[in-house]
Amino acid sequence: MSHPIPLNETERLGALRRYRVLDTERERSFDDISKLAAYVCGTPISAVTLVDADRQWFKASVGLNFTALPREQSFCGHTIMTDEVMVVEDADRDGRFAANGLVTGNPHIRFYAGAPLHTRDSYNIGALCVIDSVPRRLSDGQKDALVALSRLVMTELDLRELNDALAESLGEVKALRDILPTCSYCSNIRNEKGEWSSLPDYIMDETTTRFSHGVCPACAQVHFPSFGLYKDGKK
Repeated sequence: MSHPIPLNETERLGALRRYRVLDTERERSFDDISKLAAYVCGTPISAVTLVDADRQWFKASVGLNFTALPREQSFCGHTIMTDEVMVVEDADRDGRFAANGLVTGNPHIRFYAGAPLHTRDSYNIGALCVIDSVPRRLSDGQKDALVALSRLVMTELDLRELNDALAESLGEVKALRDILPTCSYCSNIRNEKGEWSSLPDYIMDETTTRFSHGVCPACAQVHFPSFGLYKDGKK
């Protein structure tokens, strides 16, 4: 069984992977949206799905125990081909799906409706769908609600992407803060206020570390050679 492939498939997959959400753990926000979709549309099954290269992966679902399906079985793989809600009122009478294993077997899909998950740069990366085991229809109000909830899914995905970007930026800032501005001549350190101080003073100002003083072997030989404190690095 073949599956439709959008003309912009390479770019679409790039947009999907940008969100770095595939194979992540369940999250309450997506679970709640899926529950709302099922409630509004009056169906026993709903799901937030993402259509990968060769599979359909479920970020959230109600009434299903799947985590992924082959793309050739995916109803949502057809939904991403359009920017409208795709409705299949009776899959048993639809030539695209009548022989599909999800129709002839568990969960015995007869009704399907899916709103594409549309990114801000115009790629359809998956769908918010509702499913029933009996033929049925959706009202215009239910279709509008499904679209509104699909936009909410994308808001959550965009927030995930923003949080990831912020976390990376904070990591870069921390790395930059770990690089100390040091004078090339005297080795003094510049603090965040732009003030210069010696390394010991800087460390004591920024940490709880305190210094004690002694004389290393190399300096003893240079500054106190007559005392014979160290010879060949030994006391």
